[in-house]
Amino acid sequence: MSIIPCASNEELKRRIEAFAEVLKTEAHTLGDHGLSEQEFYASGLFRGAIERIRGQFSATMREKREFVQHVLNYMQDAGYVAEWESAGDANRHDYSVRMPSGRVAVIELKGCLDGNNTNIFERPPHANEFILWSVCTNPSADPRHNAWSGIHTRLSADIISRAQRVDGLVIWDMMCATIGRICPKIAQSKHRLTTVGPYRLPPPCIYLFPSTIPSPRNNPSPAPQAIGQVELLQAFHGCFGGVDEELNSVQITVAHQGAETVRATSVTRGGALQRESGMTAIRRT
Repeated sequence: MSIIPCASNEELKRRIEAFAEVLKTEAHTLGDHGLSEQEFYASGLFRGAIERIRGQFSATMREKREFVQHVLNYMQDAGYVAEWESAGDANRHDYSVRMPSGRVAVIELKGCLDGNNTNIFERPPHANEFILWSVCTNPSADPRHNAWSGIHTRLSADIISRAQRVDGLVIWDMMCATIGRICPKIAQSKHRLTTVGPYRLPPPCIYLFPSTIPSPRNNPSPAPQAIGQVELLQAFHGCFGGVDEELNSVQITVAHQGAETVRATSVTRGGALQRESGMTAIRRT
């Protein structure tokens, strides 16, 4: 049982760690800096270069936005969405999608879900549906750790404490079904891959949240929504060949224990419990 079918590629992780060690110990032999080994490591040149590269990777959204653009264009061409547009820098959210029924679905794009950025979202008033979409481009990231960190540690707490309804979560990006993140969904059935621009994508991992905000007194454990209740998630599911047994239902239970508000999160897939927490305190200011 696991919160998400895929797992980190341990061999790739080992190779990354080994290469990082080589880079740390042999960096002074690279380039034309003209420094001795001792001068090189004392100068801050190595650390500065690493921090510059990290910042460049973190700052750019171009690769993620190109991926999303390819996917939404494909869905529009196939008739699963009517039209879509980028919300622009002036808005908190990232994309607005008009569905064939006329409903408006809003997407907030996220990274790997294990960072504080996951807590930053605001459901806009015009949204009939509001989903988060995790696009994680770090090849050494652990998808199981990130999924649980995002769903339980961050989202379930914020949904309750800020009364911000999130209809669902999609965890799916250009790394899926590559050697960096092998997808069990297609292990025996490569025909389930969909070619979208330069990508060959497996069905997305979809997590369905409750349609109402959990509340200790009046709504302690609302049921997760069915796929038919969230039109955009149903479009992802249908357009990319998902099967119902692969859908994930997120149950959030909230209660008071003394002066504290506590919540428990469980994730069920294919009728089987995949992961659950105990009742843990919501620590927000």
